[in-house]
Amino acid sequence: MSRQVTKTSIRKVLISAVMLVTALCLSLSISISTYLDIKEQKRLIINKIEMIADIVSFNSQITILFDDRKTEEARLKSFQEVDIVKNIHIYAIDDVTEKPVFFTSFNASRTPPVPLKINSIDELSTAKVTDDYVELIKPVLYEGKVEGYVYVRGGLESLSNYINKKILVDIALTIFVLILVFFVSRGIQRRIASPIEELSQLLQDVSKNHNYDARATGSSIAELNVLANNLNIMLARTENQLERHKADKLEIKQLNQSLEEKVNQRTIALREANQELLNTLERMHQYQNQIIENEKMASLGQMVAGVAHEVNTPIGLGITGSTLLRDKLSDINNAFQQKALTSKQLERFIEEGIENLDLIYRNLNRAAELVSSFKRLAVSQDLEVNAKIQVRALLNDVIASMRPELATKKPDIEIKCDETLNIESKTGPLQQVIEQLISNSLLHGFKDDINNQICVSVEKSAKEIRIEYSDNGQGIPKTIKKRIFDPFVTTRRGEGGSGLGLHLVYNLVTQALEGTINLDENYNDGAKFIIILPISEIK
Repeated sequence: MSRQVTKTSIRKVLISAVMLVTALCLSLSISISTYLDIKEQKRLIINKIEMIADIVSFNSQITILFDDRKTEEARLKSFQEVDIVKNIHIYAIDDVTEKPVFFTSFNASRTPPVPLKINSIDELSTAKVTDDYVELIKPVLYEGKVEGYVYVRGGLESLSNYINKKILVDIALTIFVLILVFFVSRGIQRRIASPIEELSQLLQDVSKNHNYDARATGSSIAELNVLANNLNIMLARTENQLERHKADKLEIKQLNQSLEEKVNQRTIALREANQELLNTLERMHQYQNQIIENEKMASLGQMVAGVAHEVNTPIGLGITGSTLLRDKLSDINNAFQQKALTSKQLERFIEEGIENLDLIYRNLNRAAELVSSFKRLAVSQDLEVNAKIQVRALLNDVIASMRPELATKKPDIEIKCDETLNIESKTGPLQQVIEQLISNSLLHGFKDDINNQICVSVEKSAKEIRIEYSDNGQGIPKTIKKRIFDPFVTTRRGEGGSGLGLHLVYNLVTQALEGTINLDENYNDGAKFIIILPISEIK
């Protein structure tokens, strides 16, 4: 909901602003003036009280010395005509105790007496001002010796009356000035607001009737005159723009008619081009299908050649061993038939026969292992169903099962995985992937058994699990990084490497586990593989 803006007029704003500023200035001026005036009046009253106290102190010197109370009382009655004086006490110094004692006093009419101020001499040595009174004590000195004290208490009624009169005068003056300012601001407001209202009416007429040939009149106020001139310029430009717009609309209409004819011509040409393009695309699809079939056949031929090469070597060695064994057996048989067989010949035959049989066994076993690896390459995701897996326990089981192989290179294996992480996946393929990666590090990554490290990090998100496997081995040569997951790619051919390990890992991850696996080519401390599996978490 949009915020509603309070509307006002320039008349009200101008008058309110002038009145407010005037009122604030008057209030501040009157307040400061009143404060200073009251302060001055209060100082004058205090000076008057001090002067009266000095007079009484001077006059009471002789009466205190001669203990003439009646004379002093008669003299004090003369202050009855002084409105400011309310109470006067005279204290004499006792000759025995040398302490002030009451001598005489004066109380104005209708003024009650006040208690003795003997104990407040030091406090009232300077004038003390309260809300209604001023109190002061002066010493009575005779030839430099204190003979007594004079206490004078004056009233502040005159100050209060003065303040009340001043407030009334200030209020009257404020009202007069505000009325005067109001009429002056009304005159200024009319002078400013009238031209603005004329401009506003002009704009309303232009907005409602689209009368863009109207023009604003000049004003005696410079700013409004500039505004009127700029408004006239804007109206003139708008009028010219509208005329150009009408001419442009007519030209556009003519161009549209011409464009429709060109579009029709281009549409016919485009249809013909589209038909030709469709024919070309159909031929391209045929060529593409043919290329795909050729690629399949080439890949199959490469696979068959690799299988033939890998299997042919151990079988050929087995055939060679069996042929040698058969020739040796034939020689022994001839010697036996001719009864020329010696114990030495038989002993040598047995030793060579054992060597040939070992050669045949090793190579046939190697061929069987290769056939088994080839069979595992055809991974089917339907061979195993999903089950609940405790990931940390699975990793620990894999490491425990591979302790004999790990003992050769002695790597430090670090597992970064939450103990409580449970997922739904296929146990067998996932276990095979970790085993193959560790075997790959042991066979290809580590040269010796010094400072070898393997790290397996497992992190989960909403619908997938991320497994990062890394080692600090020799790394993978740049020449084979792009085809590291292809079959028969190995750096240890003839040394126990078949080139099928990472190809098997790739098939397990992408087919059985329905995930992805990539080699981190920017990792320079060894080899690092990143596996992403779409696995649901078990809560």
